[in-house]
Amino acid sequence: MPLITFTTRRGNRTPDDFVLTLLGALVVFAILFSIPRAKGADKVFQISSAAFSGNQMIPKKFTCDGADVSPELGWKDAPAGVKSFALIMDDPDAPVGTWVHWVLYNLPADAKELPEGVTKQEQLPDGSVQGRNDFRKIGYGGPCPPAGKLHRYFFKLYALDTKLGLKPGASKSDVERAMKSHVLGETELIGRYGR
Repeated sequence: MPLITFTTRRGNRTPDDFVLTLLGALVVFAILFSIPRAKGADKVFQISSAAFSGNQMIPKKFTCDGADVSPELGWKDAPAGVKSFALIMDDPDAPVGTWVHWVLYNLPADAKELPEGVTKQEQLPDGSVQGRNDFRKIGYGGPCPPAGKLHRYFFKLYALDTKLGLKPGASKSDVERAMKSHVLGETELIGRYGR
């Protein structure tokens, strides 16, 4: 007969019972933590730029006050099953409402970056297609805000499970409609600019 007992709703428990319960719980935790995680399960789809960090100022070179060329962009850890990427850059702080600066779609599934100064033409050598921005031009149109407060510029990258059947010159809304139900993942980079 044990010298010490613990009284619970289920009756008396001995120290040995308590130790066995504790050991059982430790074994369960050990098993759970030893199960290998799926490769890449902890990776997050993300976009970045060598020209500026997230929520930082976009250099003048990439605006209408400079050379107005697109910044270098790179991305990693896209979801499995990607067939193409789409990129939309817009400014939600524009006085007239969200202003679209760049629409690019059907980037190849194996693409990992866009170089600085993407040519402003409808079809790119890698098969990517560019749409029309709110300046009514094809390709990139850099930040060009009125004087006053800083504006935010969102570079939104979408990983899609299909290529979009759109002709060159499509609008942002055309692309958003076409990729509905085909988005495997999305990521964004925000830059700022003001005058």
